[in-house]
Amino acid sequence: MTLERALRDTNRNMIGFDLVLGTGALLAPEATLRVLGHDEPSEDARELFRRGGPVWLTFAAAHLVAYRRNRAKDWWALSWLRGTELFTDILWSRSPAFTRPGARAGLWLAGLGNLAMTLGFGYLARNTR
Repeated sequence: MTLERALRDTNRNMIGFDLVLGTGALLAPEATLRVLGHDEPSEDARELFRRGGPVWLTFAAAHLVAYRRNRAKDWWALSWLRGTELFTDILWSRSPAFTRPGARAGLWLAGLGNLAMTLGFGYLARNTR
């Protein structure tokens, strides 16, 4: 498998991931937080998490646009968008409500995943005409 194929597959998979995460945050925030390793949230934590749902749905839309149009400017936009998420999950991992083993490490890995996507989608932008 080539680097380009791996990046395009990752992009396609992120459409689904962000769609599920955004929908879950909007419609079932407690259940979605549990899957992520979070304790039962307080009311304000639940609503703050729900607030992120439209953001993740926007990410899904951006991945879909890049997938469908395959234009350099769309890959650049996606690279920038993923770059905005480099440290958010790492900061969130500091919450004492993440008690399931591996939950904090998973959030750190999400930050590394965003770094890889930022660089990878930038690579696609430079190599797509």
